[in-house]
Amino acid sequence: MTVLNRRALNRAALARQHLLDRSGASVEEAVAHLCGLQAQEPQAPFVGLWSRLADFRPGQLDDALTGRTVVRTHLMRRTIHLVHSDDVLAWRARHDAMLRQRVLSTYRLELAGIDVDDLAAAGREVVADGQARTMNELVQAVEDRWPGPPRRALGELLGSLIPSVQLPPRGLWQQTAGVRNLPLATWLGRDVAPLPADPSDPVGQRLLRRYLAAYGPASSSDFRAWCGLAGLSAAVKAVRDELVVFHDEDGRELLDLPDAPRPHPDTPAPVRFLPAFDNAILGYQERGRIIDAAHRGLSVAGHRTVLVDGRVTATWTARDHTLRISPLRPLTDAEQQAVRAEADELATFLDEGIQHVHVDTEA
Repeated sequence: MTVLNRRALNRAALARQHLLDRSGASVEEAVAHLCGLQAQEPQAPFVGLWSRLADFRPGQLDDALTGRTVVRTHLMRRTIHLVHSDDVLAWRARHDAMLRQRVLSTYRLELAGIDVDDLAAAGREVVADGQARTMNELVQAVEDRWPGPPRRALGELLGSLIPSVQLPPRGLWQQTAGVRNLPLATWLGRDVAPLPADPSDPVGQRLLRRYLAAYGPASSSDFRAWCGLAGLSAAVKAVRDELVVFHDEDGRELLDLPDAPRPHPDTPAPVRFLPAFDNAILGYQERGRIIDAAHRGLSVAGHRTVLVDGRVTATWTARDHTLRISPLRPLTDAEQQAVRAEADELATFLDEGIQHVHVDTEA
């Protein structure tokens, strides 16, 4: 039995996430490799890509969004992600049940008695005209038939039933725009691929391989936590013979692709700045490879984080013309210098009138 300690898992994760060395990949290639970028905060993916890609410029992501090769949509865990258009068309049907169930669970009382199929049909009839709408506008078009539920609950359910994208300028660089939705098929000119009636779950198999390429080695629990899907055991079983097996220090079984990078644990890891809700942290059920248990709450509370020696070691904010770094532990002089140097580069990239970089001296 081969055991990988947390440092070995950390370096593997950094390598897969393009955080050990910045990649020369295109924006579209990077978004596809990473299986999407979490994007509740519309500007977050720009920082995520800046930390991962060599010579990244914001206009490259803008072009991908307006050029329809990357889309903003609800997908993994029913959170907003930027996803390659080919992937969202291939994966959306596999996520449908999860997306629907999460809304119905959240609004169990408000949506009691709703005929989901009838609501979906009514929503599709409304959007068939190809016009972009806010969620309120879509709800207004159907609420005479369903006057009881609160608008938010009805809108959330419609959003889970009709595969849609959030249109630009939402999510473009340094732009503030409301959410207007359009069906995926209308925006991309192609429809969502139907879910194969195959008990071995071929879509789940492909999703697992892609997940391991970007996050492995990882457990099946990590995989489920990342995507939010149920019923993945058939997919895991179907591909198990293709994979190599490791264990972590706690004895958990970890799966991986045979030829995926697993750098030496002593490989140097540069300082990296991550945006809120970055999947390098949220992509696992067990996040100890990258963040201490005492600080795990930062990863779900929307704090922007700084990796030092590959681990979450500080948080950062950019406001009032100052980029402020707040360490979670005392930094050595060398670490402070490295953090400040990367922060200076980030301040230049953000180009938001930042005039000062301040590193707090007390953790």
